[in-house]
Amino acid sequence: KYIEKLAELKIPVVYIDFRHYPLKNTEPTIRLLGKIMGREARAEEIIAFRHQAMARITDVITRAKSDRPRVFIERIGGYADDCCLSFGAENFGKYVELAGGHNIGSDILPSTFGQLNPEQVIAANPEHVVVTSADWKAYVPGGRWIPLGPGADPKVTRQKLEWFTTRSAYTDIAAQKTGNFHGIWHQFYNSPYEFFAVQQLAKWFHPELFADLDPDATFADYHRRFLPIPYRPGYSVSLTDGAD
Repeated sequence: KYIEKLAELKIPVVYIDFRHYPLKNTEPTIRLLGKIMGREARAEEIIAFRHQAMARITDVITRAKSDRPRVFIERIGGYADDCCLSFGAENFGKYVELAGGHNIGSDILPSTFGQLNPEQVIAANPEHVVVTSADWKAYVPGGRWIPLGPGADPKVTRQKLEWFTTRSAYTDIAAQKTGNFHGIWHQFYNSPYEFFAVQQLAKWFHPELFADLDPDATFADYHRRFLPIPYRPGYSVSLTDGAD
């Protein structure tokens, strides 16, 4: 009824998608917004930047043909006590594949979002665990969430990430033995900045291939060129030495 009411008032409705199929629909969405705002050239500059940032990963992964580590994405870690919310073959699941990993959820979940039981995670034996999280104190005061985002304190985010290694779903998995636990800002799942997430995931999964890659520098450059606010790091954290 809401859409019908807007139509009666001759107010146009625009549909955009940064969430369900971001790799497919983000660029058409940017072009559409550019057209609406009369900034088509600016939209194409943003799209070109995205292409370059993503190619920095995908070109290397394609050439290297390295083994893909098994990855489990814990979605909205700390927002609730439930385990184990995750992603299927789309959204962060797709980011993992582009970054040269194998998303465990893609083997099990039929849609973009879903939940695995702890036994499934243990049986899959992920080599990396990536927790998507954010500062949710307004919604879950005192929760286990990791306060990732612009300006986050790396000491605090690392301490909060460490708790996730104690989850029963990660008992004796490969990632627990190597310390390959990582946290990343949850909102990359529905924003046009997923190129940062892909770059950071790739650096965690294949540090030898991306030793000279700096995802923060990429995102800072994007801020300088396209956003009206200065860049503040804090979007990721890792228990792997040198990764945060």
